[in-house]
Amino acid sequence: MRFSLSLPREALSIPMIRRVVGDALRGLGVAENCVDDLLVATSEACTNAVQHARAPGEYRVTLHADESDCVLKIMDRGSGPRPAPRERGVLSESGRGLSIMQALVDDLDIQTSPDRGTVVHLRKRLSWRDEALVRRLERKLMHTAG
Repeated sequence: MRFSLSLPREALSIPMIRRVVGDALRGLGVAENCVDDLLVATSEACTNAVQHARAPGEYRVTLHADESDCVLKIMDRGSGPRPAPRERGVLSESGRGLSIMQALVDDLDIQTSPDRGTVVHLRKRLSWRDEALVRRLERKLMHTAG
């Protein structure tokens, strides 16, 4: 499955992208804990795009999911991650997005370019519910191959 969405750089777009990504992955039969990890990581990346991109307008989210991995790309016209503040209080509510994303996905890569902006790549190995379409197809193929 592949799709690409262009979204306005507004906070209201973040719950919408969570809904679209979550519904798509659940529809494929991805395990709920895997969906949850991807949704939190995607929310963090989209929040950064909404809050920090330098150019007005839109940001883009693409998703590619196959039988093993899900790759999400969040693209904006921003200049990339800022250095972490030296002194962050224990109760600080910002500055933890990159750490959260790293903890939830298998690969995190951030590419920045002055003329193209920032692209956040999130990749996670997928785990599946037993009743997932992918699992049913695998079982069917196993029976016909043996």
